[in-house]
Amino acid sequence: MGKFDGVLICTDLDGTLLKNDKTISGENIKAIEYFKEQGGYFTFVTGRMPFYVSYIVDAVKPNAPFGCINGGGIYDHIKGEYVWKSALPENVSELIKHIDENFDDVGIQVHTFYKTCFCRENETMKRFRNLTGVENFRCHYNDIKEPKGKILFGNEKEETILKIEKELKSHPLADNFTFVRSSRSLYEILPKGIGKGTAVTKICDYLGLDVNKSIAIGDYNNDISMFCAAGTGIAVSNACDEALAAADFVTVSNEEHAIAKVICGL
Repeated sequence: MGKFDGVLICTDLDGTLLKNDKTISGENIKAIEYFKEQGGYFTFVTGRMPFYVSYIVDAVKPNAPFGCINGGGIYDHIKGEYVWKSALPENVSELIKHIDENFDDVGIQVHTFYKTCFCRENETMKRFRNLTGVENFRCHYNDIKEPKGKILFGNEKEETILKIEKELKSHPLADNFTFVRSSRSLYEILPKGIGKGTAVTKICDYLGLDVNKSIAIGDYNNDISMFCAAGTGIAVSNACDEALAAADFVTVSNEEHAIAKVICGL
């Protein structure tokens, strides 16, 4: 019997597990290994696709499937396959078209479950590729025939992101989708009822764990649903105001080995 038997930790990546330079501290790695050795399940839930988190998988060696596409998919990195996923309905194209026609300075991405498609370029899209290393695959959103996992809009101006949010939430089809702000410059469309919290519950179901013994750690609006779904929600101190307010507890910042701090406190 280990100290952490039956306990699941799900962490966000950017701004939480990852330092500002996108590395993972040695203190965090050491604590994660101890947590797993003592029977705990450690994984992450991210907005990223499975195919550009390989260096993180190699570093932390999660012993549970991880959540991706902001909760729209559960990926088993050992099997190399999705064990669950949720696709957007086809009429999401009407919302993409609406933003496309009304915002000429907004970058547009469409994420299928196997690639990221850049449908309109801007500085935010260029910065996204620089940060993630994802391939610059370009096409028009109407040409994408595969099931879609999420739609992402990007702009560096706060007022533009807020206008996108208003336009989407007031659209006649809005009730068929979930909308979430995933960073300062990114706003997303997800399938209805889907969020990072979905990933927490699905991972627990897959492993046969009690979700009340799960712990979610994050820093941004899209992590709030994880806080709500998990037994305990913990925000890093550098989190946005909304995430800080939604969390059960606040720990140190992502620059201060937050994951290790949480594990040491269990």
